Amino acid sequence: MQEVSAQPGVVPELKPKSYKSSSELKKRLWRNKLLYVMLLPGVLYFVIFKYLPMYGLIISFQDYKPYQGITGSEWVGMEHFQRLFTEPDFLNILGNTLILFGMNILFYFPIPIILALMLNELRGTFFKRTFQTLIYLPHFMSWVIVVSISFVMTTMDGGIINELLSYFGFEKINFLLSPGWFRPMYIIQIIWREAGWGTIIYLASIAAIDPGLYEAARMDGAGRLRQIWHITLPAIRGVIITLLILKIGSVLDLGFEHVYLLLNSMNREVAEIIDTYVYTAGLRQGHFSYSTAIGFFKSIIGLIMVMSVNKLSKKMGEEGVY
Repeated sequence: MQEVSAQPGVVPELKPKSYKSSSELKKRLWRNKLLYVMLLPGVLYFVIFKYLPMYGLIISFQDYKPYQGITGSEWVGMEHFQRLFTEPDFLNILGNTLILFGMNILFYFPIPIILALMLNELRGTFFKRTFQTLIYLPHFMSWVIVVSISFVMTTMDGGIINELLSYFGFEKINFLLSPGWFRPMYIIQIIWREAGWGTIIYLASIAAIDPGLYEAARMDGAGRLRQIWHITLPAIRGVIITLLILKIGSVLDLGFEHVYLLLNSMNREVAEIIDTYVYTAGLRQGHFSYSTAIGFFKSIIGLIMVMSVNKLSKKMGEEGVY
């Protein structure tokens, strides 16, 4: 056995352990085989539904014809991207998308954090679990049901909200056709459906905080608000920043179904976003290459945003996503 000599005051260098042979690596893999089996479904999901479809991005540079296939379609280069950037309505559609995304960050993103902090302060187990169940339930409703409920409540003909306005002497409001009410209705529906479900990760992070920190704070005279501000929020700050980075990555991807259900000819000027534009101008008219180019553009912007915000978070002392 080789001896290690060290001078006084000098710490010997620790070298990383290396596998002597491939057989030792195989033994290690076999010993943790159950962990790799658990990992396999997730890996297959991303490979099949995320990475393999990326091959289809080639058609954004082609005049794709389904009967000719990818290999037989004519190559047109950046033509579809030029069409996108020179489209008369492009700036308006991009502006609508960014405004709705900004409202998501400003109004929706803090709500799950606040709800998680409030749920953590509840001491009655029965009441806490009941409240959690109630705020989780809307997440399992489709957007069709959520928008239908809103339609029943806000319609001019017998809607409960307009009936209350009329009862108290106010004029009825056409929420569904008014361009000014589209964005408030959009963000309210998102908060009602998703805020409760968004608390799950934050509650799990709060549960991992050492209870001794709260005991020490109480001994020092800190009240509930002080404990939240100086212990709970700093402890979950990394989770908040990670989820914020992932949220910013979907800056141009707001989802098609929700907006499309609220979209009509009266509010189209403020409601048309990139996702609905892809459907109406791309898929309905059979412009597959054009719609793919728009999706490619969205992905590039999302990648740039994730990398930029992740780099900024590391400069601020956080771990980031990668």
